[in-house]
Amino acid sequence: MNTFFLYARKSTDEPDRQILSIEAQITELREFAQREHLDIVDTFIESQTAKEPGRPIFNKMLDRVEKGGANGILAWHPDRLARNSVDGGRVIYLTDTRKLVDLKFPTFWFDATPQGKFMLNIAFGQSKYYVDNLSENVKRGLRQKVRRGEQVGRAPMGYLNDLVTKKMIPDPQHCRLIRKVFELYATGNYSLKSLREIIFDEGLMSGTGKKLSISMIQKILTNPFYYGAFLFNGELFAGTHEPCVSKKLFGQVQAILTSKTNPKKRGEKQYPLRGLFICGECGCSITSETHKGHDYYRCTKKKDVKCSQKYIREELLAQQLSEMIQSVSLPTDWAENMLEQLETDETSTAQSDVLFAQTIKDQIKMCETKLDTLLDAHLEQVITRDEYTSKKNKVMSQKMDLEQTLNEFERKGNAWLERTRAFINTANQAEKVALDENLFAKKDFLKKHGSNRLLADKTARVDFTKPWDFVFEFREKMGLGSIGFQNSQAPKGGERGGIYTHLRDMDSNHDTILQRDVSYH
Repeated sequence: MNTFFLYARKSTDEPDRQILSIEAQITELREFAQREHLDIVDTFIESQTAKEPGRPIFNKMLDRVEKGGANGILAWHPDRLARNSVDGGRVIYLTDTRKLVDLKFPTFWFDATPQGKFMLNIAFGQSKYYVDNLSENVKRGLRQKVRRGEQVGRAPMGYLNDLVTKKMIPDPQHCRLIRKVFELYATGNYSLKSLREIIFDEGLMSGTGKKLSISMIQKILTNPFYYGAFLFNGELFAGTHEPCVSKKLFGQVQAILTSKTNPKKRGEKQYPLRGLFICGECGCSITSETHKGHDYYRCTKKKDVKCSQKYIREELLAQQLSEMIQSVSLPTDWAENMLEQLETDETSTAQSDVLFAQTIKDQIKMCETKLDTLLDAHLEQVITRDEYTSKKNKVMSQKMDLEQTLNEFERKGNAWLERTRAFINTANQAEKVALDENLFAKKDFLKKHGSNRLLADKTARVDFTKPWDFVFEFREKMGLGSIGFQNSQAPKGGERGGIYTHLRDMDSNHDTILQRDVSYH
């Protein structure tokens, strides 16, 4: 009498929902064995896909068959045994060598004859074809979804999978926190570790309620999905989902991530003004040290030249920075007057705005033409896939930059007016930054708006960039100093208007009046 192993399997990712559960298979197979008077000597249960060879329990069962543990197998259907050619071939070979004398299936007929093995081979082939065809259909569906600008899979943190539209939508609360992560890191004043603590206190955490790992924070900061794109098989695609941050902010974060190649050691003290100046005598970097409870800054003196520069206390240096920042500040009445004049200019730039928008649209069309040309070259095998992917990603990134520039321009209207308004408001807030005790904020302000930052003879010097240099020169000319305005010193309305006119006329086209990012937060 033949003895049988009972084998039941169901994959956790099985797409065919009609396959019986393992419990149901075992029940049906035992009833079948009782009706057919089959002798079951052992039962093997496995929860793993059969698309690829390497199932441990299945292989263990066949090893026992080869050793004579049983000469028959009972399963629900041949596709429970194999959906790949390796496992199917091994079963058929065991029947050829008479190690397997019989196979029983409630839903399939088999006997150990050439015709029976032929039909079994066909059943295994059909199972493999089903898996291969299903895989191809899934891949085709994924490619079509990507063409529509939709990322496949689970939505990243800050977004939700809409079960109705099958799209990814922003999670209002978490998207706001993700944006804050980018904004804080873009200042350059926070490490990934400090961001982790701050954002946890704000309420952004893992699914288990724990703090996000450092690697997760880094993954968020490098994911292009948050500015409106996504990667699929190494290619960059423009997404149709609502972005969480701007492309510009994302680029700033990437630059900072790249620059931080030497992370600080655990427990190392941070000196807020380190990295702001170089020595005005020898050109070396300025380092910092702590002595007797006070922080000092000095030249590293690493070059092979004599340098006579000495220490300067942080408190003295901070006071000088405050005076520098105050020297380019605009008082509130000046700012209000200049903003009023801005309002009168908003109707005078319509024609130049139309020309600017059309230029950007033409550049976008050029990028689209390049993408089409690259695709044709790839399909015709003129260039390799690696070359196609590399060049396509660059052109796609450029196209998205242009599209975002156009979107921002159309949304904001007169861009030069907005930049000028931002500058006036920033200059109006400069005194607040100067008087505040946040040294990181002072450093950030001077790094954004100053160049040639030198420290010599215990005196800091900075050349302000345009148009900050004009405000500085005007104040010097008026003899207003750097410690704020007195009412009796305040320039007249005509003089205030002169500053605005100078700023307005710095660029005759009004398109690049303030190319630098003059906003300060």
